[in-house]
Amino acid sequence: MLNEMGLGPVWFPVDVNAAVQETHTLADQAQTQEPMLDAGPALIATSAPVNANIEANAEFVAGLPQSATLPEVVAAPAQAASLMQMGWNELQQTVAGCRACGLCEGRQQTVFGVGDQGAPWLFVGEGPGYNENIQGQPFVGAAGQLLDNMLKALGVQRGQRAYIANVVKCRPTDDAGKDRPPSAEEIAACLPYLQRQIALIQPQVIVALGKTAAVALLGLDMNTPVAQLRGKQHVFAGIPLIATYHPAYLLRKPLDKSKAWQDLCMAMQVMQQN
Repeated sequence: MLNEMGLGPVWFPVDVNAAVQETHTLADQAQTQEPMLDAGPALIATSAPVNANIEANAEFVAGLPQSATLPEVVAAPAQAASLMQMGWNELQQTVAGCRACGLCEGRQQTVFGVGDQGAPWLFVGEGPGYNENIQGQPFVGAAGQLLDNMLKALGVQRGQRAYIANVVKCRPTDDAGKDRPPSAEEIAACLPYLQRQIALIQPQVIVALGKTAAVALLGLDMNTPVAQLRGKQHVFAGIPLIATYHPAYLLRKPLDKSKAWQDLCMAMQVMQQN
């Protein structure tokens, strides 16, 4: 009935203390269901038990990995001593006036970050896009709607128990004015701001959304595919880091949502252990 009214599919709460069941069945469902990308916040129902107080999207659920390696990969780029002494207000003002790289020339606004400044969850994306550049907020377009749904699956929401930031604070564009990944030089210029945000927040888990965020925080080669970083627990400055796909990528490749859900389940496991 809800589907016919255009109101479904909907979310259902699940038993969070039970282990993941019927992994293969759900994986098959994730491969065959049509994504509800045009339906805004409408989500896919699931009957699978997952983790504590999680509402699960069947497009994501494919079960937790049976095991995971735990490499100790820590990035330690140079940081200015003065920057590392700044509080939130001074840091935000410094970012707003930053001219450390060429991205400042085309920006309308810097995109500092948003959320709970003492959040246990930190989500890090690549950089602002068109809408973010206008509004000065991260993840405000279609990818932002999907990210909000991912947060809900973890039992959190934007502004509460979660902080959202990007590796670079200004929108990178090509000669045609289209979005592009930031260069290594642009990342190096902006990364100390993110590092200071992390030091101030002291999150329990960092979720790196996409390749750029993961390789920047882990100090890896820019060509490292995110697929090689998934399924493992990494460490940044003593904080567990889980790499997953960027929501914008998942909009283009919805079948990979099941893999992203595996990553979120791993992040939840890490959270519960802390």
